[in-house]
Amino acid sequence: MVQDVSRRDFLKVGGIAGFAAGAAGLGIGSILGAPAEAHAEAITVTDFVYTCPLCGQKTTDYDALVKHFGEQHPDAAVPECATLSINGSEVKVQVEPHWTLRETLLMAVGLTGGAKQMCDRGACGSCTVLIDGVPALSCSTLVVECQGKQIETSEGIAADETWRPLVEAYAKHDAAQCGYCTPGQFTVAKYIIEKYGEPTEEQIRAELAGNICRCGTYSRHVKAIQEAAAAIKGGN
Repeated sequence: MVQDVSRRDFLKVGGIAGFAAGAAGLGIGSILGAPAEAHAEAITVTDFVYTCPLCGQKTTDYDALVKHFGEQHPDAAVPECATLSINGSEVKVQVEPHWTLRETLLMAVGLTGGAKQMCDRGACGSCTVLIDGVPALSCSTLVVECQGKQIETSEGIAADETWRPLVEAYAKHDAAQCGYCTPGQFTVAKYIIEKYGEPTEEQIRAELAGNICRCGTYSRHVKAIQEAAAAIKGGN
């Protein structure tokens, strides 16, 4: 027997949580729309595997991969490795020079929730992350440009208790329907609150202008961001 579930309940339990739940393998779990007693865990990136593109040998240490190349492929170039600071954790990832930050977050780091691919042309904003606190399109940013910079994704923001009011406000106001564009909007929402403190509707709409929502939930983002900003300022 199938229970009747309202659209609001569905979104609170599943839809709005979807963009963060995909990173459960990193210890994040179900973040948005979770019950009040649930808390997101700190993000860690572990067990990263480095693979030799020539013979398939796998190691869990980049230095071991370099040693492997010296012993087994002395005439070949060692694969590039980027050191990235992602949501407060520093990781070394094996990358190709042409990889974008979005590709790296998804395929190398395993953060499947925060860097969605929609247009892949820098036009929709779904893949927005914060780089040194400023919104950036991860589909149009080469990962090699991000070394030495602080990268924040929606998973990292949602896992920070400081920003719990923003998570709860997004769930309360149904600021997502399909949820696919939500990570980018949610990330920009943090930037807006940090920049303006208590932003006006005009400021919010202007900053979110580059984030396209096919479901048309724009007005709900305004309500959610303003409510969260007030709660954060009040220490709630």
